[in-house]
Amino acid sequence: MQKINRNVVLALLSLTSLIFLLFQLCYYKFYLSQKNGAAFSKIRGSQSGQESTRWHVVRKFLGLISSHNIPVYLIDPLILGLVDKDIEQIRSSPDGPSPECKYFCTPRDFTTFALLDKTWKHEVGLFRTAEKMGFQWLKIINKDPRLDGMDDLSGMEIPLHYIFKLASHAIHLVVFYERSGNFLWHGPLRLKQHMDRKFVPFRKLHFGRYSGAYEKPELLLVSIDDLKVQIPKNPSSFLEEMSHSRFLECRYREARAFFQLYPDDASLDAVEFRKKAKSLLHLAALTLNNLGVKFWLSSGTCLGWYRQCNVIPHSKDVDLGIFIRDYKADIIPAFQNAGLPLKHKFGKVEDSLELSFQGEDDVKLDIFFFYEEDDHIWNGGTQAKSGKKFKYLFPKFTLCWTEFVELKVHVPCETLQYVEANYGPEWKVPVKTWDWKSSPFNVQDNGVWPIDEWDNVIQIY
Repeated sequence: MQKINRNVVLALLSLTSLIFLLFQLCYYKFYLSQKNGAAFSKIRGSQSGQESTRWHVVRKFLGLISSHNIPVYLIDPLILGLVDKDIEQIRSSPDGPSPECKYFCTPRDFTTFALLDKTWKHEVGLFRTAEKMGFQWLKIINKDPRLDGMDDLSGMEIPLHYIFKLASHAIHLVVFYERSGNFLWHGPLRLKQHMDRKFVPFRKLHFGRYSGAYEKPELLLVSIDDLKVQIPKNPSSFLEEMSHSRFLECRYREARAFFQLYPDDASLDAVEFRKKAKSLLHLAALTLNNLGVKFWLSSGTCLGWYRQCNVIPHSKDVDLGIFIRDYKADIIPAFQNAGLPLKHKFGKVEDSLELSFQGEDDVKLDIFFFYEEDDHIWNGGTQAKSGKKFKYLFPKFTLCWTEFVELKVHVPCETLQYVEANYGPEWKVPVKTWDWKSSPFNVQDNGVWPIDEWDNVIQIY
């Protein structure tokens, strides 16, 4: 009898232990895991562990912003790259459950969304709710460049980035602002001294190293991994735009210092020329953009942007650069249809091509075509009366966006090297007497056009 009682006691103890263990598992699954952001995904065929955590954090974030009526859209390049491969299927798929967590469960430390500033008021309530949901958050602010100008360097700060962290995953929310050139801009991510640099792997953030410029995207509401989310309607176009989005601000502080040494020309003629040059540049940009031809500010127009944030009034023309690989035969008729007659055409597509179009009054548009070599880039020049050829050498450069005379336009990213190549180390000093054959710092003789080619390579209208 004593032996039976001992067995019964052991069985009861084992049963009690098993019940307690089951209670702990249920408690973890349905309470602790939800509180700490590690709940198992409810979508069929989902991953467990770390993959599930990523999906769960995204789901909670979308719930957070939805509860505050904040419209965000997905700009994460890794996820958009995967989505783009299946875009037709995603567009046509029903809203039913996904068979697997294919996109938001991919390995990464964060997921990136965008927010348009004008669609949201900066409410403290959002962050209080985020904290109640278990999120830690970080706000990165910096100076608003839209308020800078020749008369005022405001120093006013605006929110540029938000980071929401839950468990082992983070949401990077990039704030986009409208600029006067009718495009969207986001600022760089620069941490203040007191901020925790280990909060997330900041160096991996796709939208933090530089400022960026984008066209306003058309958005599409889709269901991805059972989550309703807005994405750019054409993910591949957005990703291509992202790869060339780096933005450079005009250097207003340096421009003000320049004008302290060399007072600006405020004469009626200067004001009138700048007005005409701005109009001509806008027309040229519209024409080339419609053709899909990439161009940038070159020569004196680039110098004016970099040195004084404005058109140089004594330059008397607008200068643009185009890589010869982007040349299209439609360029000349397109400008003529826009009301800009061809003034001259020098060179040929294979060598030293340049075009000049007549704008309003005596303002002209010069387009220089650039040729790439192994270690440098060059554009050519031609003297009409002698057939002499000239070559202007530049170090290799890439293109960035900027805002100039209320226009989103390209400039060389390596602007200082570009300007110094053309104007030498004394580029900060204004020069009003300029000979295109001898004044440029980078000019070289390049032979003479054969006389039998003159009719083709020297055309003046």
